[in-house]
Amino acid sequence: MSTSATRFPSPSHLVLPSVASADLLALGGQVEPLVAAGATLFHFDVMDGQFVPNVALGSELARQLSGRLEGRATLDVHLMVSRPGEILERFLPLASAVSVHLEADPHPHRLLGRIREAGCHAGLAINPGTPIEAVAPLIPVLDYVVVMGVNPGFSGQSFIPETVTRVRELRTLLPERVMIEVDGGVDADNVGELVRRGANWLVSASAIFGAPDPTAMYEKLQAATTH
Repeated sequence: MSTSATRFPSPSHLVLPSVASADLLALGGQVEPLVAAGATLFHFDVMDGQFVPNVALGSELARQLSGRLEGRATLDVHLMVSRPGEILERFLPLASAVSVHLEADPHPHRLLGRIREAGCHAGLAINPGTPIEAVAPLIPVLDYVVVMGVNPGFSGQSFIPETVTRVRELRTLLPERVMIEVDGGVDADNVGELVRRGANWLVSASAIFGAPDPTAMYEKLQAATTH
């Protein structure tokens, strides 16, 4: 297992607000009420315009946000980029969890090892079209698997219904210590079902930050993980 337990939230059922849908000009003010409401892990998407058709968020913003949250919450960095190994070191000191895409690098085993050596939990993300069995050879070096509920690149997309089945099948494949994160399209309509099928972490972007009251929506989603 990773050595990052002292700076990593308890591996229970957590809702992760994704700052990709936040107002970046007011990000500090938007995360503070969520921290006060109990958010301990914020999802941070990095996009390069190559692996996904969008460019978003970088290491300087991650540094600022990590500093703002220090001692109260931490970052789950999701590298949706080609050649993630080239920028990995910029994010490792800023996060407690980092995921790379299976489809983005020919040497995911090496990258997952680097993430763990830095004291972070190591995650492997898989796109909707990637067979879940593809993660099997990497289970010994995994702490969590990110199941994409949409095709990556933009927030606000509709949830792909087959994701629920993929979560269930993945839960039977993985040992209990390896957690499942669902990223994309998570909202009040599906969060409970995803938890029942085996998901541990639920990333929510537009459902939270697009709501009239983001904090109330976060609390509603978090409460739904226990019912």
